[in-house]
Amino acid sequence: MFYLKVIAADRTFYAGFADSVIFQSHDGREQILSHHENMVIALDEGEIEIRPADHAGNGAGSSEAVSGQAKVRGLAGMGFAEVVNNRVTIIVESCERPEEIDVRRAEEAKERAQEQLRQKQSIQEYYHSRASLARAMARLEAARKNRQ
Repeated sequence: MFYLKVIAADRTFYAGFADSVIFQSHDGREQILSHHENMVIALDEGEIEIRPADHAGNGAGSSEAVSGQAKVRGLAGMGFAEVVNNRVTIIVESCERPEEIDVRRAEEAKERAQEQLRQKQSIQEYYHSRASLARAMARLEAARKNRQ
């Protein structure tokens, strides 16, 4: 097990011991386990999955029983993960539980982003619109998974 802290701009999403954490990086899905080598990883928008060490969760995220073990799930924005001396710190711009997602608002954001992508834009505006679309799609996917 290792100590994990997930910090968003507005709150600490999780702080406690964990057996593993899985998140979306620029290179694909990454899993960090106990005694992982020291590194810094850039994170992309996507789901973050935490398996608490005591398998009981700590009330920080939504917990659900999967194969007899509890998991804490959230939707994290872009950020960084730092692994140093069996401690993992994840800093993201946002992190929310699937049940906190307003599906109607996410649908509207998706439509706005798609409309912006259809417009003629500078390269910077294009990347901003593409990131907005990715964020809206990730929020809708997390909300969909939570309803199942």
